[in-house]
Amino acid sequence: MTLFRPAFLKVTVSALALATAGCISTPPPAGLKPADVPGQFEMKAPANAQVWPSTTWWTNFGSDELTQMEQTAQTENLDIVAAAARVLQAQGQYGISRSALFPQISGGLSATKSHTPGLGTSDSFGISADASYQLDLFGQIHAGMRAANENVRASRYAQQTVALTTASAVANTYLQVLALRERLDIAHRNIDAAERILAITQAKVTNGVSSNLDLAQQKAQLEGQQATVPVLEQQEREARYALAVLLGRVPEGFNVTAQNLNGIAPPVVAPGLPSELLRRRPDVAATEAALYAAHANVDAARAAFFPSVGLTAQGGLASGAIGSLFSGNPAWSIGASLLQTIFDGGAKASQSDLAKAQQTELVANYRQAALNAFTDVESSLGETSSLAEQERLKTAQVADAQEAFRIAELQYREGVADLLLVLQTQQTLFSAQDQLVQIKLARLSAVIGLYQSLGGGWIETADGTTATAPVGPIQTNANPEKPAGQN
Repeated sequence: MTLFRPAFLKVTVSALALATAGCISTPPPAGLKPADVPGQFEMKAPANAQVWPSTTWWTNFGSDELTQMEQTAQTENLDIVAAAARVLQAQGQYGISRSALFPQISGGLSATKSHTPGLGTSDSFGISADASYQLDLFGQIHAGMRAANENVRASRYAQQTVALTTASAVANTYLQVLALRERLDIAHRNIDAAERILAITQAKVTNGVSSNLDLAQQKAQLEGQQATVPVLEQQEREARYALAVLLGRVPEGFNVTAQNLNGIAPPVVAPGLPSELLRRRPDVAATEAALYAAHANVDAARAAFFPSVGLTAQGGLASGAIGSLFSGNPAWSIGASLLQTIFDGGAKASQSDLAKAQQTELVANYRQAALNAFTDVESSLGETSSLAEQERLKTAQVADAQEAFRIAELQYREGVADLLLVLQTQQTLFSAQDQLVQIKLARLSAVIGLYQSLGGGWIETADGTTATAPVGPIQTNANPEKPAGQN
């Protein structure tokens, strides 16, 4: 009878496990509906555009200085370093979850000296070992491992999202510094022109040709133009300081060599199929991994309703003298336990409801991330096309405004035109030149946004690695496998 009961228990538990195994793990929910994935993008890219960005897309802007800064940011940016550390944290959590698959073994040594009146002093020594193991008959431990595995993948994708966002921020901030410097140059040239006109006006007032009203107007014009310089200088400093922080540098002493946007060419890039975009956006992949982790948590919560089966073993040696500790007979015991919750006030049911609700939320999040990805690409394509046309028209306006101001200044010098005409043409020219620089910057930023919306050259692979360059000084050291059937 003593031998029959453990064998009977083993057979019963095994049968129960086989009977319920099919209802523990369920297929993950569908994240997208067929209507959520368009067949092609509505906005068209230039015919000669490269399909999908390269991983070093910033080199296409033709700036060696920008390329060097991007390379520095990929290893020195503190947001990227922190994201890499979060990958290691997720890997550590995966290791903790995985450890539950193995027996837990502990050992101990003891030494005791005791004194009893009338009996004298005695010594005792002992060695003990304990082992325990929980059978994962219903898949709760494996479900926890799957959740931790997907969290590792999500953290890797999040790391690449941070790297892509940082690369875009570096490019945008660098170009902003150059644009502000170019606007400052335009402001200074406009001030020089206003000072020339002021000198002419002063001479005319001295000779009695013009009134003091003209002189006051021109002085007010000059002072208004001079007032724009401190604002632009402060904006340039702030942009330069922000760029330094993106590179992991202190702002003091940090400088940028280039002075304007000359030589910065907006490259062209085109998307492939919308369905392919979902594998090229690390933020979408991270949301998908979080969904799979939530689904594994649902399976773990479901498995918690079933009994837990544990095995234990104990052994030890004891002796009154340490020299004879290993010569005595060992004491040992083994056992098995079956634990089933009878009443918990609805805790397990609530935990299951919580896991299901979190999964439902992440299904919506994944769908939202996919729709946002399609929208980002469409918007970026439309913006780059619109700004290219704006730049063409504004360039023509600047050329005409330059000619108009040249003629007006000449006529004013010769006394043919009045001061009001000169002021109007000068203001038109200054505004057009300043707006042209801002449109150029906006167009370049739109191209950067298009590269970012296309994933910046990243692509999801079966083992969770990426096609981008390594980021951050911290190297990951674990690579949990992706569950079968996951894209």
